[in-house]
Amino acid sequence: MSEEPAGGDLSRLRQLNAAAVLRELRGDQPLTLTELSRRTRLSRASTEDVARDLLGRGWLTEVAPALGSVGRPARRYRFNSGAGRLLGVDIGGHKVLALVTDLDGEVLSQARIAVDPGLGRRERLAVLDKCVTKAIAGVQPGQIWSTGVATTGLVDGTGKVLLSDSLPEWTGVDLAGHVRRLVSGPVRVENDCKLAALAETWRGVARYAKDVVFLLAGLRTGAGLIIDGKLHRGFANWSGEIGALPAAGWLRAPEHLHNWLARNGRPDVSDEFESVFFAARGGDREAVRAVRGYVRDLAVGASALVLTLDPELVVIGGGFSRSADVMVEPLRRELDRWCLRTPEIRISAFADEGVALGAVRLALEQVESAVYNGLRP
Repeated sequence: MSEEPAGGDLSRLRQLNAAAVLRELRGDQPLTLTELSRRTRLSRASTEDVARDLLGRGWLTEVAPALGSVGRPARRYRFNSGAGRLLGVDIGGHKVLALVTDLDGEVLSQARIAVDPGLGRRERLAVLDKCVTKAIAGVQPGQIWSTGVATTGLVDGTGKVLLSDSLPEWTGVDLAGHVRRLVSGPVRVENDCKLAALAETWRGVARYAKDVVFLLAGLRTGAGLIIDGKLHRGFANWSGEIGALPAAGWLRAPEHLHNWLARNGRPDVSDEFESVFFAARGGDREAVRAVRGYVRDLAVGASALVLTLDPELVVIGGGFSRSADVMVEPLRRELDRWCLRTPEIRISAFADEGVALGAVRLALEQVESAVYNGLRP
């Protein structure tokens, strides 16, 4: 004979039922109570109670009956993606990008500010403040339910940058604490490569893959790892940092591109690196050699990750992904040399916005977890 649920058990049961209903309604199509009851395996009465509660909390909205319906139409419900807003911020070496989205991750507004890579801590934080303020202009106070922040370097669980060797004076910055002064709701901070990988499995070319190596290809090279469909962070949140090993080749890889710019009298700035790939695409032999040298070094660390994880996909993202057409075949040949099995190589469609989208997904994870710990009023 089963016992009557205690007060705490009953409250937890209601949360679990609400979570089940919300999961089913995160799709594109509205559902009736009968459909929800069947999918969640809850009784119709319980389903109706949950739907009424979620309507009151603003998580659901009732959809108008379809035109031409005969008789009394069944009530249909949809997840209310407009109930709150998410903020995703990418703090990079050359830009700060902020995206404001609804609870489905659809971008509603954004702001982008170019920055000098040599900016110090105070100046970069001032640009961050300006970019976020511009992006959230028009958003009501308290409407930002959660914020995700991406940054280069190693990040701890509190949102502090433990180590950054690419941004001046960035080690030790308490990013979570700083951003909390600007927005309401929880703030989570994560490494940019990890969040770019998360974006690919959420809405990108890797959304149907379980095991993925993501390569952030740009002036700085990094990696994010997806294992069994989940972002792999590691024991101390340092996974994917194979570039710290000099033998991996990632530290010296951009030198091939820098040297081509120097030989051809081009300024050694971020906007000019596209010219190397453009020249290689046009058949310039020196440019072709420079790109191949870059890819050879990139492939050393990538091969080590492929041999370790045996992924389904390798995804190339970051600023250089726009020129991936001249990188893919040389990279595939290099992986063929070193790997027992070369996985499929795909190119991100996000260009340099993938990191910010990953930050949005990080914010959305926080909102989704609230379902299991008491719904937001």
